[in-house]
Amino acid sequence: MNIELSNLVEDLSDSATLAVADKARELRAQGVDVVSFGAGEPDFDTPQHIKDAAVAALAAGDTKYVSPTSGKTELREAICDYTRRYCQVEYHPDQICVTCGGKDALYMALAAVINPGDEVIVPVPYWVSYPEQARMLGGKPVFVAGEVEHGGRLDPRRLAEAITPRTRVCIINSPSNPTGYTYSRAELEAIAEVLRPTNVIVFSDEIYHRLYFGQEPPTSFAALDGMHERTLTFSGASKSFAMTGWRIGYAAGAVNVIQAMTRVQSQTTSGPASFVQSAFIAALTGDQECVEAMRRSFKARGEKMHAALEALPGVTCVKPTGAFYAFCDVSGTFSRLGVTNAAEFAQVALQRAHVAVVPGNAFGWDTHVRFSFATSEAVIDEGMRRMGEFLKG
Repeated sequence: MNIELSNLVEDLSDSATLAVADKARELRAQGVDVVSFGAGEPDFDTPQHIKDAAVAALAAGDTKYVSPTSGKTELREAICDYTRRYCQVEYHPDQICVTCGGKDALYMALAAVINPGDEVIVPVPYWVSYPEQARMLGGKPVFVAGEVEHGGRLDPRRLAEAITPRTRVCIINSPSNPTGYTYSRAELEAIAEVLRPTNVIVFSDEIYHRLYFGQEPPTSFAALDGMHERTLTFSGASKSFAMTGWRIGYAAGAVNVIQAMTRVQSQTTSGPASFVQSAFIAALTGDQECVEAMRRSFKARGEKMHAALEALPGVTCVKPTGAFYAFCDVSGTFSRLGVTNAAEFAQVALQRAHVAVVPGNAFGWDTHVRFSFATSEAVIDEGMRRMGEFLKG
């Protein structure tokens, strides 16, 4: 029997970033020496004190359903303390919903606030899941092209032109995946100025908030004047604490939205595992030097990769200021390689140089590819050497 699938999943795209990682693993299993720059996760292990907290929680029998469904009270209090310290934003525990990763938080928040036909503004380039999640819930992604010369920064003028009576949500991601760009406070203020007269809700994805390379940390959108009540802030443990596999994140914002998300969670996942929540408490309240050490390492790696990419013929790259990605314009190589877009470039790079990158088609820019520098400097050196030979040959 051929079971017919729903229209929802028939129209749903696979995650391009996960697909690249899967392809690299497949080739390695065949004996091919692949250098992969596709991973969107730190190569560091989860800090030991966080793992110890999980082990201790398991030994203590912390294995039952969590009540309330929005997350352990101690964890939501820890998140409030954390956002006060690192984001300069005040929240009450009732304004926090702990979720099975940041991606889960975004999906449940969209489920809580949009109806079919509502528009969701998605700056281009975008993280792959933003438009897909909106579509899954009947929303309409409205793509607003960023400025190439500024690493994809959302132009407030283009944002203003995109807003209609059906606009419900505007997504902001800083530091950004895929671009590695970090908005300055002045740039965010200009965006806020456009949004203040409207009823648009802001989804501020700040999962990379602690991984920045400038002198000052990124500004949390909810910290801007008049933005606190209309902003939902999303973050989690995956990137800053090297806990991608633990699947824990959170959303912070208006009580009625958080309550709605909690209702959705009560009918779906019931929330993250209890002992994982205990580990997240240890991450948020423990020694933060582990985060700072990773930040310093990513900064050095980003500088190394950016310099190497800029030296490649036909490649231009805005210097990353956060996260662990370099998003490069490779269109200058297309005619020489006999390709027409980033997807074909990535395929040829994998075949000829055995270097895996994520094509920008998945992020809305078919002239760019994303390199992740969440890997060792030795791997970066080898991968850049291969790319040099590939593009000069």
